[in-house]
Amino acid sequence: MRYGIFDHVDRGAGSLSEFYEDRLKLVEKYDQAGFYAYHTAEHHATTLGMASSPSVFMSAVAQRTKNLKFGPLVYCLPQYHPVRLYEEICMLDQMSNGRFQLGVGKGISSIESGYYGLDGDDVTEIYQEYYQVLIEAMTSDELTFEGKHFSVKNMPLEMTPMQKPHPPIWHGLGNPQATAWPAEHGVNIISNHNASLMRQITDAYRAEWDKLGRDQADIPLMGMTRFMVIAETDDKAMAIGRRIYDVWYKSFMKLWWRHEQTPPLVVYTETFDEIVELGLAVAGSPETVKAVIDDHIAESGINYFLCRFAFGDITFEEAAYGVDAFTEMYLSN
Repeated sequence: MRYGIFDHVDRGAGSLSEFYEDRLKLVEKYDQAGFYAYHTAEHHATTLGMASSPSVFMSAVAQRTKNLKFGPLVYCLPQYHPVRLYEEICMLDQMSNGRFQLGVGKGISSIESGYYGLDGDDVTEIYQEYYQVLIEAMTSDELTFEGKHFSVKNMPLEMTPMQKPHPPIWHGLGNPQATAWPAEHGVNIISNHNASLMRQITDAYRAEWDKLGRDQADIPLMGMTRFMVIAETDDKAMAIGRRIYDVWYKSFMKLWWRHEQTPPLVVYTETFDEIVELGLAVAGSPETVKAVIDDHIAESGINYFLCRFAFGDITFEEAAYGVDAFTEMYLSN
């Protein structure tokens, strides 16, 4: 079992410069504690995502850490020029001495894609094409590609990633029926679902892996995320969780409310108590939290558990307490 971090990098209280510094101080703690990887979301025009330029934020992460792997989960590929993104990926992998993790997707928000002048009906096709461009570039000395949305001929590729043939690929997955492609291509997956549905996903992934005749010992990482609030007592943790989740939820819904729309694939509820009841958040003393996490891991069949320590208007001290407690429970041995 490996343990990692997922972070929307959603804005809380205080100035933005202080916010970034506190986040990077937490990233340093993740590195020192021995977490496997740090993953961030990409969002635009909303307080839900202050790492709206993942490569810029990740360049700071690369310089503030030594062992922690890191990357966006995901780059919203249709919003990029594929050649420019390819070069940024190579730079980050080289700057971090081969720690970069490449998360890819089309972007879940049609509203945010619209701000980039993209038609929601086109983003899946653009994503698939740009992904193909990236993979071909990773394994070529020069790039020739003829597509519907992008074309280039005999472009020299002076940059290459350190990891060969390319950095590990990550993809968000919520449908147990959609595991064939990631299994075939050896893609790591992450889901926000509860343990029961996550078991369906991990069982399906393992079945696809078996069909390919591959050793289960070599299966990619299959992870799920949990909001995580740890404090001295259960009551204190729940009080913190209610406060900070309310801020996070308003950021999550900000653009959808503005445009009078409902987000697709909604798994989040309006209150923290409900999200705890659904099993998508864990809050309590270290002893309470460990018992719940152990149950979730056993039920879900995952091999990668991701904590979401920093969200809403949580203070650095509140988040750091949770990181330290989790480290002592799971990473100090």
